[in-house]
Amino acid sequence: MSNVVITGASAGVGRALARRFAQDGYDVGLIARDASRLDATAAEVEGMSRRALALPADVADAQALTQAAERFEAEIGPIDIWVNCAMVTVLAPVAETTPEEFSRVTEVTYLGTVHGTRTALALMRPRDRGLILQVGSALAYRSIPLQSAYCAAKSAIVGFTDSLRSELIHEGSNVQLTVVHLPAVNTPQFDWARNKMGRRPQPVPPIFDPEKVAEQIVRAARRPAREYWLGFPAAKAILSYELAPWLGDRLLSKQGYDGQLTAEAEDPTRADNLFDTVPGAFSARGRFADRSTSRRPLLISPAMRQGVALLAVCGALAATFALGAFLF
Repeated sequence: MSNVVITGASAGVGRALARRFAQDGYDVGLIARDASRLDATAAEVEGMSRRALALPADVADAQALTQAAERFEAEIGPIDIWVNCAMVTVLAPVAETTPEEFSRVTEVTYLGTVHGTRTALALMRPRDRGLILQVGSALAYRSIPLQSAYCAAKSAIVGFTDSLRSELIHEGSNVQLTVVHLPAVNTPQFDWARNKMGRRPQPVPPIFDPEKVAEQIVRAARRPAREYWLGFPAAKAILSYELAPWLGDRLLSKQGYDGQLTAEAEDPTRADNLFDTVPGAFSARGRFADRSTSRRPLLISPAMRQGVALLAVCGALAATFALGAFLF
C-alpha cells in the first residue's frame, strides 16, 4: 500500500494522475485551489475503493502546502510519492505580458514546484525514502513564442531539480527525484489560460489524451530515472534544440504563432485561472477529443535516448536541407 500527493489535481493531467494512481492501489492526496473540483476528484478516487483527501491550497503559498502535507500524513499516512503538476500560463508576447503576470506564472509553475519539493523533502528526508516527481515539459528545453513565462518556469524547474539531485547524492540520501517532460496534452488549460491573442488557444499537434499520459507517468514513478521524455514529439523538440537551436528559432518564428491558435475568435470576457479559479465542471480532458490520439506516448528513458537521438539527427539534417530555402 502506498500514498501519493498530487498538486494541480483538480483537472487536466493532475486529475488523470489521481485516477491512475488510485487504479494502481494508491491512496491519494489532492491539492489545488478549487475545492469543488477537488471534491469531485476525490469522489472518483473513492469510487475505485481508495482513500482520497482533498486539500485545497494555492501552491504559491509554501505554508499552505506544509499544512496540507501534515494533514495528509496525520489522516492517511506517510507520503511515499509527491507529484508536482500544478501550472498556469499566459499566452501573449513578452511586450504584452505584465510584471504581475510574469510573477504569478513564476510563483505557481516554478515556485510551486520548489515549495512542493521542499515540503515533501522535509517529511521524506528523516525517513530516508520517498520519490518526488516533477511533471515537466519539452518547453523546458525548446521554448516557444507567446509563452515566455511558462517556458522560463519549466526551464527553472530543471535547474532547481538538478541542483537538488546533486545535494541528495552528496548526502547519501535514498530520496529519489525524477522528471517527466510532456508533449502536448488535451487538457482544460486551453479553456482557462490567460490569452491576449484574440483567437482561441490550442495545443500544438500531435495531441495526447491525459489518461495515456498519466499511465506513463505512473510507470515512471514505479521505475524512477533521472529524466524521462514522454512521446517522440517531446524528444524531437528537446533534441532539435540541442542539435540545431537556430533552426528551431526560425521555424517557430514562422509557425509558433498560428500553431498555438485556432481560427475561432476568443471571447474577451472569458474568465482565466491566473489569479483566481474558474468555476465549472472541468475534468481531465479538454475540448480537443476529436483531434487527440488515444495512443500511449512512448516513455523514453535515458537508456533509450541514443537511438532516439540518431533518428532526431537524421530528421534535423533532412529538415535543414528541405527548409533552408524557405527560411532564408
